[in-house]
Amino acid sequence: MEEDDLIIEDGALSLEDVDNYYDEDPAAFELLRFVEEKYQRAEDSRTTDEERWLKAYRNYRGIYGSDVQFTEAEKSRVFIKVTKTKTLAAYGQIVDVLFANNRFPVSIEPTTLPEGVAESVHFDPKKPKAEGEENESQDMASTIFGVPVSELLGPLKEDLEGIEGLQEGAGVTPSAMTFSPAMIAAKLMEKKIIDQLEESSASKKLRSVSFECALFGTGIMKGPFAVDKEYPNWNDEGEYEPTLKTVPTVSHVSCWNFYPDPDATNMDEAQYVIERHKMSRSQIRALKKRPFFRSDVIDSIIEQGEQYDKKYWEDDLADYDTSYGVDRFEVLEYWGSVETEMLEDAGVEIPEDLEDFGELNANIWICNGRVLRVVLNPFKPSRIPYYAVPYELNPYGFFGVGIAENMDDTQTLMNGFMRMAVDNAVLSGNLLIEVDETNLVPGQDLSVYPGKVFRRQGGAPGQAIFGTKFPNVAAENLQLFDKARVLADESTGFPSFAHGQTGVSGVGRTASGISMLMGAAQGSIKSVIKNVDDYLLRPLGEAMFSFNMQFDFDPRIKGDLEVKARGTESLMANEVRSQRLMQFLQVASNPALAPFAKFPYIIREIAKSMDLDPEKVTNSIEEAARQAELFKQEQALNPQQGNDMGGVQDTSGGGGGQIGMGTAPTPGEQGFTGNEQSGQEQAPAGGQPPQTPMQ
Repeated sequence: MEEDDLIIEDGALSLEDVDNYYDEDPAAFELLRFVEEKYQRAEDSRTTDEERWLKAYRNYRGIYGSDVQFTEAEKSRVFIKVTKTKTLAAYGQIVDVLFANNRFPVSIEPTTLPEGVAESVHFDPKKPKAEGEENESQDMASTIFGVPVSELLGPLKEDLEGIEGLQEGAGVTPSAMTFSPAMIAAKLMEKKIIDQLEESSASKKLRSVSFECALFGTGIMKGPFAVDKEYPNWNDEGEYEPTLKTVPTVSHVSCWNFYPDPDATNMDEAQYVIERHKMSRSQIRALKKRPFFRSDVIDSIIEQGEQYDKKYWEDDLADYDTSYGVDRFEVLEYWGSVETEMLEDAGVEIPEDLEDFGELNANIWICNGRVLRVVLNPFKPSRIPYYAVPYELNPYGFFGVGIAENMDDTQTLMNGFMRMAVDNAVLSGNLLIEVDETNLVPGQDLSVYPGKVFRRQGGAPGQAIFGTKFPNVAAENLQLFDKARVLADESTGFPSFAHGQTGVSGVGRTASGISMLMGAAQGSIKSVIKNVDDYLLRPLGEAMFSFNMQFDFDPRIKGDLEVKARGTESLMANEVRSQRLMQFLQVASNPALAPFAKFPYIIREIAKSMDLDPEKVTNSIEEAARQAELFKQEQALNPQQGNDMGGVQDTSGGGGGQIGMGTAPTPGEQGFTGNEQSGQEQAPAGGQPPQTPMQ
C-alpha cells in the first residue's frame, strides 16, 4: 500500500486532478463503475470462502457459531481447542523451516549458461608465449561467442581492466588465476536483496503470511514498492536531521481484504485483484504526499466525511457486535487489466509504443465514489504485485485449504463427546433424592445436609426418603473423544506427539522410534514448504530481482541470474547437511579424486551449515592464492620451524617430541641408540652379529 511512484517512468502518465466534483470527466466515472463492478463480482464469488474462514476462526478461538444449538438438557458449553494447538504447531514448523538459517530463504545464482557476463575467466602470468603465435588465435581466445572477454566481466570489469591474456574458462595450470564474474554478480545481487528485505521487516511479514496460511489456507504478500525510509540522525548542534533513503518494501495482506479474479485459480491466471483498505483521516491525508494521487479530490472526500461499509464478518472477528458506525474510509485499490480506450477517454495519456495494445495493466484507487488515482503499471515486465500461497492446494479454486478446515468435523465430534462426558459426570456425581411426603410431617424443610432429621407421621410402613444414583458413562464418551482426536491427527497430518503429547506408547517409547515417527510427520510439512517456495518465495525473489535490475543502476549486480527459493533446503537439519559435506570432503581429499572437486564451494557450504557467514570466514579464490603464496614465502624463510631435528625432518608424526608414532627400533636396527653407545658395528656379510663379552 505504501508505494512511492517515483519508480514510475515518464511514459506512464496518470489521471489529472480536478478542483470540483462536477468538473470531473464523465469518462472517469466509467473507470469508477468498472472497478466497483469487478469488486462486487469478486466479493460475491468468495462468499463460500468467507464462511469457511469464519468457521476456521471460531474453531481456533474456541467460539461456538450461531449454527450450533444447545438443548435445555445440555448444561456444559465446553470447547476443546485442539484446532488452535494444531494450527500453532503447523505455523511453528513452517517458521522453523523457513528461518532455520537465520535469514530470509531466498538466494541468487547464475544461470547454467549465463549470458551477458562470463561464467569464469582466467589468466596465467607465468605462461610463456609460444613462438610464432598468431594474433588471430590470441584474439579468438580472448572472446566468447565473438564478444570480447573484457565486455563480459560484469562486476570485475574495473578490477581486471588492462590485464592481457584474459581468457574464458577456469585455469588449468597451478599459476593460473581464475575469476567468476557471474557468481560474484549473483552474490552481490543476493546481498542487496537480503539487505532490502531486512530493511522492510520482511521476516515479520512472512511470519504473518505463514500464520494465515496455516489457519485459513491462504497467505498473501504484496510488493516490492519503493518508500522513503527515515533514518534518525542528529547534527553537531543536537538538531534532528533525519536521513531519507528510498528502499523497496513488502507488506502482508490479510485474505479478508483480498479480492482476486473469481475465474482464476492462482495469481498467474488472475487478470485483476482488488485490495480493500480501512483508512483513517490521517491515512487518507498521507496519500496526498505520494506521487500521482489527486490532492483536490482527496480534500473533497475528507469534507464529505467517513463512509465505510462494514462487512458481516467483521463483527465475528472482533468478537462483539458494535452498535455504532465505523469512523473510517473504505478505499479500494485495483491492479489489473483495463481497456486502453477507457483509459484514453478518461484523460490518461498513453505512450506511443503502447497505443496499439487493446488493454493495459493499470493501478486505480477509488473512495466514496471518486477516483483517487489512475496510473499505468510501472513494473517491467508488467505484473500484479501480489503473491498468494496455499497451505494445501485446491486445484479448482483460488484459495487453499488450511488446518482448521481439515479438522472441522473432528473438532465438532470432540466438543460433542466432551460435553456429553461432562454433563454425565455432573449428573452421576450427585445423588438424586426422592421424597414420599405422605410419610413425613407437613411443613418440614426438605434440604439435605449431614445430621438432618426428618420427622415422620403415622405408622405406615415403607421408606420416606430414597437416594438415586445415575450410571456413569463418561468413560465411553472419553473413548470416543480420543478416537476423534486420532482422526484429527490423520486429517491434518500432524500427530499429537509432534506438539507435546505425553504418554506415547508403542514405537514412540524409544528415542529411535520417536525420531522415526517425527521424520514421517514432516512429510506433510514438506508439501507446504514447497508451496511457499513456488507461490511466494520464488515470485517475490524474482520481483525483487526485477526491481533492482530496473531501478538500480549499479553495474556490479547486472547479469544473467536466477532466483532460488531455499525453503525446502532448510528441511534438512544443519547437522545432517554438515555431516554429509564433511563426508564428501573426506572422499574428495583422495589425490586421485581431488581434481574433480570444487573445494571453494564445499568450504562455503560447510560454513553455511554451521550458521557462519561465508564472506567472513572463507577466502575467495584470489585471496586464497595470495594466502598460499604468503605461507610458501614464510616456509622458505623459516624451514622446519618447530620441527628441526638436527637437519633431519621428523616424519614420524610426533611433532618433534620424544614420543613419536610407530614401532620403536630393536637392537641392531638403524636408529637404536644402544648401537652408538656400545660402538657396535654393522653385522658382517655372513649375517652373524659380532660377539659381545657377555656372550
